[in-house]
Amino acid sequence: MPVTLSSVRDLEGLGVDAIIDVRSPAEHAEDHLPGAINLPVLGNEERARVGTIYKQHSPFLARKIGAALVARNAAAHLEGPLAAMGGGWRPLVYCWRGGQRSGAFSTILSQVGWRSDTIAGGYKSWRRLVVEITHDLPFTVPVVVLDGNTGSAKTEVLARARARGAQVIDLEALANHRGSLFGAMPGGQPSQKAFEGRLAVAMAALDPSRPVLVEAESNRIGRVTVPKALWLAMVAAPRVTIEAPLPARAAYLAAAYADLTADRAALGAVLDKLRPFHAREVIEHWQGLAGAGGFAALAAELMAAHYDPRYAKARAQHRSAQERVVMTDALDAAALDRLADAVLAAAAAMPR
Repeated sequence: MPVTLSSVRDLEGLGVDAIIDVRSPAEHAEDHLPGAINLPVLGNEERARVGTIYKQHSPFLARKIGAALVARNAAAHLEGPLAAMGGGWRPLVYCWRGGQRSGAFSTILSQVGWRSDTIAGGYKSWRRLVVEITHDLPFTVPVVVLDGNTGSAKTEVLARARARGAQVIDLEALANHRGSLFGAMPGGQPSQKAFEGRLAVAMAALDPSRPVLVEAESNRIGRVTVPKALWLAMVAAPRVTIEAPLPARAAYLAAAYADLTADRAALGAVLDKLRPFHAREVIEHWQGLAGAGGFAALAAELMAAHYDPRYAKARAQHRSAQERVVMTDALDAAALDRLADAVLAAAAAMPR
């Protein structure tokens, strides 16, 4: 009996042992249900071949060839990744529309003796729920934006606030990007659809009676875009702004971006992207600091000459009538704990 999803949170209570995406690797890579494993019954080229035959020759021939491919690939999965599964194992299978691919594979699994179900409507039903919560419905949970110039440890303060019980949406974690030219993270970014899926799960878990703390961002984080409803709520939200001295921020950034500074070629390539904004002599000076390992000095100059002025301009455009400033002299671990407490106290004092 196909499982019908009415909320993105429904997956939490299904009691299945595995969610299996039988779509092609390319479809799975673009986006998939949370935690789903990919056991494709048609590979990328096989799916394209069957589709071409269906459109240009004969639907019957396409189904016959597709069935043979599905059977062959299903056998490989049974003899490979599923070989160790016991009789009580319970999988949930889906494809693009909950049709032939998932139905065929689920039938085979059921014949083995496993309690296998499919998702009604397949991936499209999941995507519809994601679009509804991220695009179609207004964002009604009260938002408090955590602001502050580059290097003020906003992301770490968010993590400490969450550990203290605060509701948090960490957009940079969901986007796997630190939100600047220097923000690339190992593994790369998710697609826009995958980002929205992650965000939908985070949004659905919120208690609407409590505020949620969100880091100040532009509407784009790397290559992904914050959905409009959440973005508008962030623009209108009260703000808690961290103020920290430039030397402390520079030292913090030099440590936080150690993965980038360890790769001098990658760091130099990112600095080159700033050439449209600064004179050649300035870029060469920054390249020299990078080459000499002067990362704290480089961070300080980048913030003073590039990031702080741009933050000030953006902040002027989205100035909140409700803002509280939290000041710190340092950004070490103890100072960040104190800062998290101060941020939460300031957020709690915000009028709703």
